[in-house]
Amino acid sequence: MEKVGIFLKRNKPEAIEITGELIRWFNEHHIVVYLEDELAGQFDGSAGCPKETLPSFVEVILVLGGDGTLLSVVRLMGENQVPILGVNLGGLGFLTEITLDNLYKVLEGLIQGDYKCHRRMTLNIHVARKGKIVADFTVLNDAVINKGALARIIDLETTISDEYVTTFKADGLIISTPTGSTAYSLSAGGPIVYPSLQTIVITPICPHTLTNRPIIIPDDAVIKATLISKNEEVILTLDGQVGFSLQFGDTVEIRKGRNDLLLIESPYKSYFEVLRTKLRWGER
Repeated sequence: MEKVGIFLKRNKPEAIEITGELIRWFNEHHIVVYLEDELAGQFDGSAGCPKETLPSFVEVILVLGGDGTLLSVVRLMGENQVPILGVNLGGLGFLTEITLDNLYKVLEGLIQGDYKCHRRMTLNIHVARKGKIVADFTVLNDAVINKGALARIIDLETTISDEYVTTFKADGLIISTPTGSTAYSLSAGGPIVYPSLQTIVITPICPHTLTNRPIIIPDDAVIKATLISKNEEVILTLDGQVGFSLQFGDTVEIRKGRNDLLLIESPYKSYFEVLRTKLRWGER
């Protein structure tokens, strides 16, 4: 390994400090560290690169922060299938599995090629308006169609692979990957889906009809949800970080992403241990 990239949570002093230590460590191992152009000048021994193209320059990416920081990096990946090592400096840590206690042990294995990756499916989202594509997104967790704070229940006419399913009358609709099943979907009553499965989860938010329950469908299905409510404020939210305003008649089309995301696996923590810890299973 000759080149690594580091993305960090800029407003976290701990992330700044650890980045400096990592750059020195990688330099001692004759590995070039790439940072975003705006940050590279703050750290001796690093190289700068536009953040949009950084994934194409490196062999591995380290993300220092929490799950939110990692989700923001996912949007930069494009067609690049570069392994990502998530280092948890945040609170929840479903995606950023590596702790500071184990970081350098994992890095030693990394530079020797001794590591395994989880393959996590993504979702590609198009918004069609009057026959034209007006927005295109890729997410790791979920796409959420949600009413605004003062809006009434919204109507979403929904098809799966061109077969009419129902018109959801609800506060909104969550379409998630297995990775995202432990995020907003779980809070709305959706199932926990093992992250290596190739499925899509559709979870209504506070449906008017209580028999509208979450449904798991195969990953080759194409979901289309058309907003048929007029005069309502409705937002499409991507991974909880990017918002796009929807208009009457807009169709949100969701399908499996072209590329999986590669997340480097922690050798010290299993998925079920993460669930037990983060969801407090077994506690009283």
